[in-house]
Amino acid sequence: MRVVSLVPSLTEAVAVTAPGLLAGVTDWCTHPPGLAATRIGGTKNPDVAAVAALRPDLVIANEEENRAPDLAALREAGLDVMVTVIRTLDEAFAELERVLITGCGLGRPRWLDEAEAAWAAVPAPGAPRPAVVPVWRRPWMVLGRDTFAGDLLARLGVRNVYADHAERYPRIPLAELNASGAELVVLPDEPYRFTADDGPEAFPALPAALVDGRHLTWYGPSLAEAPAVLRAALR
Repeated sequence: MRVVSLVPSLTEAVAVTAPGLLAGVTDWCTHPPGLAATRIGGTKNPDVAAVAALRPDLVIANEEENRAPDLAALREAGLDVMVTVIRTLDEAFAELERVLITGCGLGRPRWLDEAEAAWAAVPAPGAPRPAVVPVWRRPWMVLGRDTFAGDLLARLGVRNVYADHAERYPRIPLAELNASGAELVVLPDEPYRFTADDGPEAFPALPAALVDGRHLTWYGPSLAEAPAVLRAALR
């Protein structure tokens, strides 16, 4: 079977489960390192002709990561496109199983069992700590409603103060973020690469948790490590 993945998280999930299955991946697919597959452009601008030329049996995509017109063009080219919807941890587990077992015809991987067990073992959080979670600056954008990363943080005792916002990734002025009542700012290193020198200084009254964006936003083998890695960063 030949698979093209348009989602870095799903690329890692397939590659770790069945090395050699992937015929094409995006330029943003960085895991696992040394992945040998044809690069077919970005998640938002895949080269449809290049994907079709690979003659994949399946193209895997995500409704948030990939644009509907690109997916429609791939289908018009006669390709089978499986689109995932992942906005919670439970959805991530269900969609990973669908992609790997139903889509790719693989057995259930051990890492998926380990990931489910790791999250099941997370103790129930106490009083949640209100936080803002920027994902971009210039302009400032934060996690809003209905996001996978927000669900993970909630399970770890962090309450996103913009979880009820009408938008999923609202643009909020910095002054408003600092006046939001948050007790913590969570700064991932993707999609914007926040660092100790780029981000915390904008929130002088708040402690800053610098977190690994892959463990916060990727749904794949990294989920097995994510509870321990994120809890350590949040502490």
